[in-house]
Amino acid sequence: MTTETETEQAGTTLRQKIVLAAARLLEEGGLDAVSTRAVAARAGVPTPSIFRIFGDKEGLLEEVAEHGFRRYLDVKAELLTGDDPVQALRDAWDLHIRFGLEYPAYYSLVYGQVRPGHIPQAGRRAAAGLRHMITRVAAAGRLRMSVERATEVMHSAGVGTILTLMSRPEGVCDLRTADTAREMVIDTLTLPPAENGDGDDAAPRAAVVSSAMALLAALGQEDSVALSPAELSLLREWLNRLADAGDVGDADG
Repeated sequence: MTTETETEQAGTTLRQKIVLAAARLLEEGGLDAVSTRAVAARAGVPTPSIFRIFGDKEGLLEEVAEHGFRRYLDVKAELLTGDDPVQALRDAWDLHIRFGLEYPAYYSLVYGQVRPGHIPQAGRRAAAGLRHMITRVAAAGRLRMSVERATEVMHSAGVGTILTLMSRPEGVCDLRTADTAREMVIDTLTLPPAENGDGDDAAPRAAVVSSAMALLAALGQEDSVALSPAELSLLREWLNRLADAGDVGDADG
């Protein structure tokens, strides 16, 4: 990624120049290397320029995170064009794992610096993309729970898996851990493509959940629903409550 950063420096604005300088420092030495003084020296600008343009160091780091996550988010968006929304979730998981392990400095910048109530913009964009993908699963009638809960579960599992693998000693990382976690999450969140429920006591519950989430997904795409905003809000609350009623394990019987 350093090579790409160097290539981008030609013909950039002052703002971009500073972001690229900070990105190189992050790639080379981690977050501790990204001081405003070091960034200014690498970019060849006065230190006050950083505060004038970005407000503070946190503002600069937000844009560095956006820089690092840009390509990952672009590739993730392409997964929305596939016909199988559940397979797209698997592909998104694998992409997320690869990105976190290949670019740990950027990943740690977004997910490793936990502050209650704060998620960097890049992280919010990634979560929004995941929610969109899970909404497609709901629209296909294959989601076992609400879109919101499914998004939280998959996001939490993915971040936890990467941080666990990143903490392993060099050369000890076993990607089978990520593959196993992926299938456990997918099995928990989704229904088989043609589940008819013959002899399955959980089938009625699964049918209610998948129907509720399919309707919720359709409401999100419909601009002319004959309901007031308040009525739509109440309907969405009811559908989510239906989808999340009982324990997740109830869907499995």
